[in-house]
Amino acid sequence: MPRENLFTLLKGNSPQLIAVFFGTLNALSDGMHFGWTAPTIPILQKEGSPIKVTSSDIMKLEVYYMIFGIVGLPITIFLADKIGRQKSVLLASSTSLVGWILIGIADRVEYFIVARCLVGVAGDVAFVCSPMYVAEIAHQKIRGFLAGIIYTMVLIGVLVIYVIAPYTSIRIPPLVGGSIIIVQLVVFPFMPESPYYHLFKNNEIAAKKSLQRLRGNLDVQEELEEISAAIRRQKMEKGRLLDLFIIDSNRKAIFIMTILNCIQNMVGFTAILMNFHNILDEAGATYLDSQVSAIIFASVMVIASLVAMLSVDKFGRRKLYGFSCLFSGLSLLTMAIYYNMKYSGYDVHAASWIPLAFLMLFAAFFKFGIGIIPIVMTAELFPAKVKALGMTAADGIFVAFASLSVYIYQTLNESYGLHASFYLFSSVAFSGLIFNLFMLPETKNKTLEEIQMMLKS
Repeated sequence: MPRENLFTLLKGNSPQLIAVFFGTLNALSDGMHFGWTAPTIPILQKEGSPIKVTSSDIMKLEVYYMIFGIVGLPITIFLADKIGRQKSVLLASSTSLVGWILIGIADRVEYFIVARCLVGVAGDVAFVCSPMYVAEIAHQKIRGFLAGIIYTMVLIGVLVIYVIAPYTSIRIPPLVGGSIIIVQLVVFPFMPESPYYHLFKNNEIAAKKSLQRLRGNLDVQEELEEISAAIRRQKMEKGRLLDLFIIDSNRKAIFIMTILNCIQNMVGFTAILMNFHNILDEAGATYLDSQVSAIIFASVMVIASLVAMLSVDKFGRRKLYGFSCLFSGLSLLTMAIYYNMKYSGYDVHAASWIPLAFLMLFAAFFKFGIGIIPIVMTAELFPAKVKALGMTAADGIFVAFASLSVYIYQTLNESYGLHASFYLFSSVAFSGLIFNLFMLPETKNKTLEEIQMMLKS
């Protein structure tokens, strides 16, 4: 995006940017929670650790976080439409703060385990309600940019925990993460609630005030009427779980969302992130230690996400997604060939830089499209009446495929070698090109109502 366009965007839409920033601070904290085990577990395993952990404890710390994300699904469905997007985010952030407090005062591993359960539930609520909030307050011309902020916040959180955890006391990350949450809890209540939610609750006066604050303009009647018409039409559709499958447009949205989440995880991102050190150790390279490599890897993802945020409303969803699938696939295929040759007994020492280099390229290409488009489009595809159900289902499917990708990675690695996983991951990335060509709709510069009409046609 040209510099003058970005300057105009920031200047003309500052109320939306401020609301989105404070509305997604929880994602920064959740990114720290997501990456917390990677640098912390080696510290807890060291001789003289203040808190002793067993292999069983480590499994619980990693798995319970994911499991309780699924446990939080019915809570999310209830809260999003009952108390609103904004209050749901604040409730989830309060729960996350309790998690950080437990981690900070822990003198036994049980404190950690309870904290991981709580933040798993909180993360599920936040990662449904925050994207809903962003999609519903954003003007369609910058909705893709704003929706991408939450995912970038997560990656910044991962980077923060990678930077501070290996080099400080285990009490420091909870202080940092808790401070971020406190800032959100203090400021975000003063941000406007989604005008869609106000109209959904038949509060037109509150919706108008909210829209005026978000647009920085008193003349919002035309947009308010458009949203009102969309809400009235969407209220005619019953918001049942069954309606996600029996209403044609919702069924299309579920299908698109499922494929996007499948590809996002089955290209191996979650498995690579959780096994990053082992993958590099298997390469036999000694250029950088694993802690520094992890920091560089997370930094590359953050930069790529920022570029994608600035590009998604300029080039559109499909172009970025296709570009990402092609070059992610090539990066993964290159690593698969390297590990295949090493597994077959070839001398690849002179090329041992390949896994590190192409993991960095994969991080960039993945985050440029495959990693950001699903969260942008999932927030766009579902109508207001079933948005909470649809996005909660999306979150559950994301967790399911993330878990499956890790299981498949471990199984293939043990049975056939590391190259088998990377061949699978690359084939999934290339299959995304076919999906992008024939099935993925373009939602660039379309209102949420126009997207619904497109899905219905």
